[in-house]
Amino acid sequence: MKIIKDLFNPPTRNEALGLCLSGGGALGFAHIGVIQALEENGIIPTHIAGSSMGAIIGALYAEGYSAAEMMQMIKDDKLYKVTKLLTFTATFLKSGLSTHNSLHSLIQEVIPHNSFENLKKKLYICIVNLNSGEWEIIDSGNDLNKWVCASASIPGVFETVKDGKTYYVDGGLLNNMPAQALEDDCSTIIGVDVIPHKIPSELNKPSDTLAYAIRAMQHQNSKEGRELCRYLIEPNAIEEFHEFSFDAYEAIYQHGYDATIRFIAENPRILKLSNVATLQ
Repeated sequence: MKIIKDLFNPPTRNEALGLCLSGGGALGFAHIGVIQALEENGIIPTHIAGSSMGAIIGALYAEGYSAAEMMQMIKDDKLYKVTKLLTFTATFLKSGLSTHNSLHSLIQEVIPHNSFENLKKKLYICIVNLNSGEWEIIDSGNDLNKWVCASASIPGVFETVKDGKTYYVDGGLLNNMPAQALEDDCSTIIGVDVIPHKIPSELNKPSDTLAYAIRAMQHQNSKEGRELCRYLIEPNAIEEFHEFSFDAYEAIYQHGYDATIRFIAENPRILKLSNVATLQ
């Protein structure tokens, strides 16, 4: 594990509120509902960390896009159809079934400055370094779109992202809840885990077994990050949908929104965070 920090502009810890967004494919659309509900209650995170889909949503939020604007992107076919994000290639020539062309172009379109430093909120992206076999955090530089793509590079599905002689893939492979990136800079961390552990009722197909096995692995690698979160929100869209339910984006968004409203009602102390100052 390696955390790469920007040492030139250290944030003020007592003013920083962190939001950690897990990976989870289409289930990550629940993050948008969570953001909507938090902001309606005056809770405005200043620092964002994410893996995989959490990195994509986190980057858009860090750039200043509202939940409504993100939902509009989905409706405009920019963010949800897996066929839009996958650009298939000859498998014997590439390191994955698909290139990152569509996602790369999307990030370039909506965040044209392509810079961590120019984002409106501090952003930390979790990736996995295949050379070292460890997860890393990237939070600076002018290759934002490259690192967002790397964090969402599902092994075997998307091409690996190469930087020099080093290969990078999906951050969720080794750390699906990278709250460690926020620990030093934030006095409080809110976590959103869209793949909480669920006991399977029946495993009727090999794909069911594979899905639950991957989720169990992700739950294990999320434990440390989950424990760092003072508040942990767990939308239950996973009980109705799965990681490739991209067409159900509105219902998954609603799961995130409803889970957050319930969480605030059950944990009213979180409303004290509405007085946290925004990052200058």
